[in-house]
Amino acid sequence: MNALRDAFGAQEINAIVRRGRAGEPVFFACENGMEFGTRLPTGRTWNAAAVGDRHFCKGCDGSCVESGLRCSEHRARAIRQVADESDSD
Repeated sequence: MNALRDAFGAQEINAIVRRGRAGEPVFFACENGMEFGTRLPTGRTWNAAAVGDRHFCKGCDGSCVESGLRCSEHRARAIRQVADESDSD
């Protein structure tokens, strides 16, 4: 956990852990028979391989996860989409 806090910031990791403890399936850990957080519902999976090259970018809301895009490209596409929609109005 300390390595995660060092890499991504204590505030971010602590917030995710709190959400997992509150019942949201965003954090779950199991070690030595002790479980902490909330498991994903049965039948639901999360593909960790899709986030292997993900960089935790400032302003990232996580919507780039499993999109196959870096945060910066995902945000750029979203900005272009909003601009295109406002041009069509």
